[in-house]
Amino acid sequence: MKDANKIKSAKILRRRIRTRAKMEGTSLKPRLSVFRSLLHIYVQAIDDVKSVTLATASDKELKIKAKRIEIAAQVGELMGKRLAEKNIKEAVFDKGAYKYHGRVQALADGIRKGGIKF
Repeated sequence: MKDANKIKSAKILRRRIRTRAKMEGTSLKPRLSVFRSLLHIYVQAIDDVKSVTLATASDKELKIKAKRIEIAAQVGELMGKRLAEKNIKEAVFDKGAYKYHGRVQALADGIRKGGIKF
């Protein structure tokens, strides 16, 4: 019998690959890749054509104490501001293997509040 953790990891990997196969980022419309750990949340804007990261944001930069959903929303607003500084108006939201719920949804709403359209 296979180990339960190996099965879970394989499912997560398949979900991530399936999601990313449907999207590609460019310099005008980058892919916003999300990584969520138990403590932190990270987002980066990626130009897949040149394989370059255009901008990043994480909750480690904010140095605030609040609920994780509120922090994710503030990280989204920070990312929206950084993309607006680079004259990027649209992006493709890559949630990876995560459900569009909770911190991931708050991050997306914060990015939209920063002026970026998906």
